[in-house]
Amino acid sequence: MSRLVELEVPLWDRGKRLDAWLAGEMEGISRSRIQQLLEAGAVTLAGGERPKANYRLRGGEKVLVTLPDPVSLEVKPEPIPLDILYEDEDVIVVNKPQGMVVHPAPGNESGTLVNALLYHCGDLSGINGILRPGIVHRLDKDTSGILVAAKNDAAHRGLAAQVKAHSMKRVYLALVHGNISEPCGRIEAPIGRHPVDRQRMAVTAKNSREAITHYRVLEHFDGFTLLEARLETGRTHQIRVHMAFLGHPVVGDLKYGPRRCPFDVPGQLLHAACLGFNHPVRGEYLEFTAPPPQPFLQVLEKLRRQKEGEG
Repeated sequence: MSRLVELEVPLWDRGKRLDAWLAGEMEGISRSRIQQLLEAGAVTLAGGERPKANYRLRGGEKVLVTLPDPVSLEVKPEPIPLDILYEDEDVIVVNKPQGMVVHPAPGNESGTLVNALLYHCGDLSGINGILRPGIVHRLDKDTSGILVAAKNDAAHRGLAAQVKAHSMKRVYLALVHGNISEPCGRIEAPIGRHPVDRQRMAVTAKNSREAITHYRVLEHFDGFTLLEARLETGRTHQIRVHMAFLGHPVVGDLKYGPRRCPFDVPGQLLHAACLGFNHPVRGEYLEFTAPPPQPFLQVLEKLRRQKEGEG
C-alpha cells in the first residue's frame, strides 16, 4: 500500500526550496526522486495545494508526501561481471570499474551497474524508484572504486541514514594538477548547478547545498599532487568541483579541468579507495579498500620514475 508521510517545516528552514528540503528530510530518497513525486502531484500542502519543486518554504506549514506502492523493476538484468568485495542478504559492496555508469538514464539504458546487480542479486531495494534500485550513493561514470548497494528497503533506509548523518566513511585517491603546498586542508564551498552549463556543477551561492571536502597530500610530483580526499558531504561531482575551485583540477577531468589530458587515460584519475559503514541491519562496522585501476597506477609509476630520475 502507499504510505503517507507528514512533515512540518520548522521556522528556521524558511526560504529553502521545497525539493531540496524534502531530500534532506526523507532518508533514502534522492532529490531527483522527490522532483518526480512533485511532478506527479504526490506532494501537497495541508490545504491541498500542489507546490512545485522551487516552492519557497514559509516555515510552519505541513507537507504531505504520498509514497506510491513499490513497482516492479523494468530495468533489464544483464550478465555483466562484477568485482564483489562483500555480499550478504542485505547489502552488496562492489569495486566499480572506470567507464561504467551506475544506473540507467537516457542514452545509457543498459550496461550499467544496476543492470549487473539485478542479474546477480535478483532483487534490490525499490526506494529510489525503477531506474535506481538499491542505489544509496553514486560514483561518476569515469570515477572508479567502491560502492555499496542495498538489497532491501530496510538496508536502504539504514545506509541512507548514515549518508545523511555524514557517518559513512568515503575516502578517494585523486591525482590533481599543480603542487599543493599545504599538507592538508578543508574545503567548505556550496555546490549547485552551473548558471550557464546545466550539465556541470559549480561553487555558487545560488540554489546550492553545503559541500565539505577534506584532503591530505600523499605525494608530490613535478606539476602534480597525489591526494587523499574524504567526503563529509556527497554532492554531485563534489571532489572534482572543489579541486577545480582550488585551481587544482583532477587529472583527466575534461569537464572541470584542461581540455587536453597530459596522459593517455580513459577518464579522470579519481578512485573511491575506501568505504566504511555500519551494517544497516546487524550494526557492526565494515570497511573495505580497493587499489586504483591500472591506468591510474601506470601514471603514478611514470611520475615516480621521473622523480627518481631528477633525483
